[in-house]
Amino acid sequence: MRTGLRPIAASALAALAAVVVAACGGGNPLDNPPEVTNEALVGGQDLSFLYFQKCVMPILVAQLPVTLNGTTSINSCASAGCHDDTSGTGGALRVRGDAVEVDLDDPANTPDVVRTTDMYKNFYSAQGEVVFGNALASRLVAKPLVLGVLHGGGIVFDDVEDPNVKILRYWIEHPMPLGQDEFSDAGNGLFTPPDADTGTCNVD
Repeated sequence: MRTGLRPIAASALAALAAVVVAACGGGNPLDNPPEVTNEALVGGQDLSFLYFQKCVMPILVAQLPVTLNGTTSINSCASAGCHDDTSGTGGALRVRGDAVEVDLDDPANTPDVVRTTDMYKNFYSAQGEVVFGNALASRLVAKPLVLGVLHGGGIVFDDVEDPNVKILRYWIEHPMPLGQDEFSDAGNGLFTPPDADTGTCNVD
């Protein structure tokens, strides 16, 4: 008698489980899931190209003291053994050290033209190493500080008070206003006086 009840009990339990799952929002567990739809992105910001080429790029090509395995030497982020675009071994950040500054006051340098330049390629690569608004979580800052992440190039900056770190942090923490691109005139506000051509790089 008991063996005859087992298939019925099993069926009842399966039906009950399906009802419970459906009640939790799971629908029919044996059915196909509904189609997945991806919501359109809203917003999105860029960092300032003006500030990058005037303030950040000089850091990437500067000869800086680097400490690796207890030995300090002088090197550049853009060197062949580091982040040079053609022969560097330094991962995702790629730098063309001989990039020429782009004159954004020249009407011929439209956004489409600028985006083909080596300076812009450096900007684009550096921005890819950034967590917007959170400099210390950005690899562009965390790696040369060896801040919770390995850096094959060693320690480049001793602490967050290093003047170069302050520049990198300021760039990352001051994106352009929503709806404005990387060439926005708002980038002038990152200088004192507020003019990329004559001002000094703000750091706080």
